[in-house]
Amino acid sequence: MAVTAEISAREAEVLALLGDHLSNAEIGAKLYISVRTVESHVSSLLRKLELPDRRALAQRAAELAGADRSQPPPVLPAPLTSFVGRARERAELADLVKVGRQVTALGPGGVGKTRLALAVAADAAGGYPDGVWFVDLVPITDPAMVGAAVAGALGLGEQPGRGMDESVVAALADRHALLVLDNCEQVRDGVAPFLERLLATCPRLTVLATSRARLMVPFERVYPVPSLSLDGEGESDAVALFMDRAAAVGRPPDPALHDHIAAVCGRLDGMALAIELAAARLPTLGLDGLTAALSDPLRMLAGGSRADDRHRSVRAALDWSHALLEPEDRALLRRVSVFVAPFTAAAAAEVAGVDFWVAADGLARLAEQSLLVVAASAGGTEYRALETIRQYGTERLEEAGELDGSRTRHLRWCLARAAELAGGGADWRARFDPVADELRAALAWAAERPERRAEAYHLARDLADLTFTRNLVGESQQRYEQAAALAGDPAEAAPALRRAAAVAGCRMRGDDMYRLHLAAADAARRAGDRAGTAADLATAATNAYRFSGRFVRVPTRQEAVTLIDEARELAGDDPVALAAVALAEAGVLTDAFGAVQGPEENAVPETTARAEKAVALAERVGDPVAASAALDALLGARCWAGDTFAAADTARRRIAVLSSTPDTPAGTHELIDALGIASEASLGAGDLAGARRWARQLADHPLLAEVGHRATSWLLVAGAMAGDAGEVLAVSDRFLDAWRRAGSPARSYLAPAVTGVATVHGLRGDEDARREWQAVLDRLGAAEAHAHGYGAVFDAMLLLHNGQAAEAVERTAPEPAQVWRWVTWIWHHWYVALRAEAAVLAGSPGAGDRATEAAAVVAGNPVAAALVERARALLDGDEDRLLATADAFAAAGSRYQAARTLVLAGGDHATRGAAALTGLGLTS
Repeated sequence: MAVTAEISAREAEVLALLGDHLSNAEIGAKLYISVRTVESHVSSLLRKLELPDRRALAQRAAELAGADRSQPPPVLPAPLTSFVGRARERAELADLVKVGRQVTALGPGGVGKTRLALAVAADAAGGYPDGVWFVDLVPITDPAMVGAAVAGALGLGEQPGRGMDESVVAALADRHALLVLDNCEQVRDGVAPFLERLLATCPRLTVLATSRARLMVPFERVYPVPSLSLDGEGESDAVALFMDRAAAVGRPPDPALHDHIAAVCGRLDGMALAIELAAARLPTLGLDGLTAALSDPLRMLAGGSRADDRHRSVRAALDWSHALLEPEDRALLRRVSVFVAPFTAAAAAEVAGVDFWVAADGLARLAEQSLLVVAASAGGTEYRALETIRQYGTERLEEAGELDGSRTRHLRWCLARAAELAGGGADWRARFDPVADELRAALAWAAERPERRAEAYHLARDLADLTFTRNLVGESQQRYEQAAALAGDPAEAAPALRRAAAVAGCRMRGDDMYRLHLAAADAARRAGDRAGTAADLATAATNAYRFSGRFVRVPTRQEAVTLIDEARELAGDDPVALAAVALAEAGVLTDAFGAVQGPEENAVPETTARAEKAVALAERVGDPVAASAALDALLGARCWAGDTFAAADTARRRIAVLSSTPDTPAGTHELIDALGIASEASLGAGDLAGARRWARQLADHPLLAEVGHRATSWLLVAGAMAGDAGEVLAVSDRFLDAWRRAGSPARSYLAPAVTGVATVHGLRGDEDARREWQAVLDRLGAAEAHAHGYGAVFDAMLLLHNGQAAEAVERTAPEPAQVWRWVTWIWHHWYVALRAEAAVLAGSPGAGDRATEAAAVVAGNPVAAALVERARALLDGDEDRLLATADAFAAAGSRYQAARTLVLAGGDHATRGAAALTGLGLTS
């Protein structure tokens, strides 16, 4: 029955973004709400709109695209077919779900498992505050993709550094939810281990599965789904279903024919699908015709168990329904059975090898006979065969000798769709998602056939590109590796393996990155490409030091040296190979394989020289990714040399080099790294505007949508250094939510952001919130970096804000040279400046000398220089100079320090400064 759905304004916003095929994390980032809140809205929308899954919500949103989305949608249309009868089974299964962790609704195809499970799930929805989620496993052909299918239904994107299965387990760990997995039998080998892990880790989760075979997992309780009742008081469920479906395609049957209809249903053993097929034929055959059509096939059913009889009843009903079709409609039905997802008439025409209008007319006739399900979508009318009918059609294809031909046309249709999708477009996701399972199914078929190997290679490569663009990076890496395995020539395998390595880098999988570059080197060697082999070997060595934090097992220095030696021998005079070798040679001198070498060490100038050589060679061949990597090595050398401004210039140059790079895996991997480094470098040079600009780009990068703690970390640091409480408070919610969803990982690189947020809460006078963030910091294992680097800087800021100058002097007591390892580059100027200010405000002996020395160190850093100048003006009692620093702070983007200057000036200035601090959400 149609209902009016009262949808809130926020739910309308969420629905619109679902129409854009965004994940929950992406929606949360756009609306500045937590992922948990998004999940709640999605669950509410499913309930209010009476839709089974996320895909249906996206389709509903697309239908409303031209309407005013701020208003509740119109009255929903009635469901295509009603749920009839099964009161006893509905109650029994519902009771079992209440007490069982995992219940399997078991039965043959066509008995009605899916409809019963959906009805029970709808009834139970109110008892699961975290929602009921439906996952259709029919389109899944690879058991390893079960977790990804569940993640898609839940709205989870992939978190770099974590597999899809892990993301699902983490998301459901504390959820009180019901997960419905439909049609498990075809991927039972994937469902069983996935469920075993899920149920062991998620104590409040209940799973209701439908399957033709038991899943054989712990906690499983089985509910055998019986046929529809054939007797009982009044009208049986079987007769009620027949009457309902017959009325839907014509006039309701005369009640006087009840006994005759009951006899037909008895012949069909109460099987729901068989009854629906028979009812669809009533207008053309009549009851006598139905009885005659059913008599001969069903007379053959003898022997075997009752369950087998029921299964044969569906097969027999399909046989006679199929036999009654015109030959061209029979051909169309079997040929469209290759589709695993809903398809259009245009797609059917292409795959069936017929004219469009022939396909359109035939599909309409098949739908009239209940052999296809039809539904309207934003892209036009779509058709879908129930899994039982699809399997029947596949059997008929094989019998007709058309299976290979139809699957080949389906494969070529998929290759054409993949080529179209490669062009991108505003609605790219909405076009990719509906065909993604078709591409996967076609690839799975083609990959097993030697004669289709070349087409399988091209489809695997295209699917790898597409899934990377869709931010399905785990699958993208898998598809690139699959493409390499399918390649007929090692010269084709090598670039696929390089791309796989770059995707592994985006996923924070250093060991995979290393392995895949070595595999690429091997493929290049087999192809006779000495220069390519050299470049791959050198790149593997380079990645071992550049991204050592992403490895489970970091290669030793000796392993890297061995790779570089071999690469040097193979490089010849090839500029690309020489650039890669020069970069690797620069990197092996840095700190990744041992202790950090100080600026006084000879390694710094040598590293600088080799990095500059690598930059020149990479730029000469026009390779922006290689140039960026070489600039990163040069930036590191300048950082350890203490050349803050040169490091910042190099970071900006790196961004400029990458600005026109296509969104390839390698380019994306470099850009994400470059944005973070540019934000850090800008902070070190006092360029707050630049730091925040790069940090915002990093926070908004689509590949980091699911890892908001990583995405926002430098934006939080930059905001905290600027004293921008509003931005820090808004962004910190996303950071904390994402960090917790990721399992609260102890990652020390997140500590500066957490310290910055804690400091802002301290500046606001919110000690409870500050203690909460301090507890997060304690989980991260910051150690010395916190004690002597960013921790000292942020602590000094807060102590000085609270008038605790003596404590600030003590907190920054070590001479910069003593703690250079922790303050070099980013924190050096800040540490020196705040140390000088603390000495002046505390009246420490030698404060003037310290301020003078600090002024020389921070010259060129607008904020740090203003801090030192303010300290010197206070020491000299020069109010004009003091007030001038307020303008300097404002010009540099530090409204907090500008306001604090007025407070330090005293008198009326202090009153204005206090008001400014209050306006910033801070205490005075």
